[in-house]
Amino acid sequence: MTKLLDEARSWVNEKYTKNALHLIKAEEWLYRFAPDATEEIALATVTHDMERAFPGPDSPEQDFSVGGVDPEYNRLHSERSALIVSTFLREHGASATLIDQVAALIKVHEDGGWAEADLVQAADSVSFLEVNVELFLEFINTPENGWTPALVREKFAWMFERINIPEARKLAFPFYQNAIQRLDQLVVQPKDAAQA
Repeated sequence: MTKLLDEARSWVNEKYTKNALHLIKAEEWLYRFAPDATEEIALATVTHDMERAFPGPDSPEQDFSVGGVDPEYNRLHSERSALIVSTFLREHGASATLIDQVAALIKVHEDGGWAEADLVQAADSVSFLEVNVELFLEFINTPENGWTPALVREKFAWMFERINIPEARKLAFPFYQNAIQRLDQLVVQPKDAAQA
């Protein structure tokens, strides 16, 4: 554990009050399947969504017309997070090399693409499936969010299927099964209630 990692965790907990648990859990999962993860990988993992803690006119918006997974939204979200995290790291005395490495990993945290990036992506997915399922099920009950049961199902499946690390996939599977079961219960219950 490094001082910079401690500072990053504190920053996440202080600023991302809406969903800090997802980022903190992502780092915990990272160490479960990659105990020797470098500082750069850990920093990228624990900060990968930080742009959402700083909403602004340049915040990206999901386009639901393309489905539950919007590649353009993911790109803009990842690039904005990388920019915000880079500023934080610079202000906390990180080297230019470390900042570049962390930013590169955050920019691809949705897609992975090489060994270190796949670790960040896998940690994101396992944590999402553990922590964020209820949040997305609540979105269905709030139509103005744009999330339908079909879109949420697509998002859950994508978060699981994109995992390229076998150990992480194994850890994520029970969470994925639970997510689909919870979604099915939510969709079926209103029909059952109407027949009663």
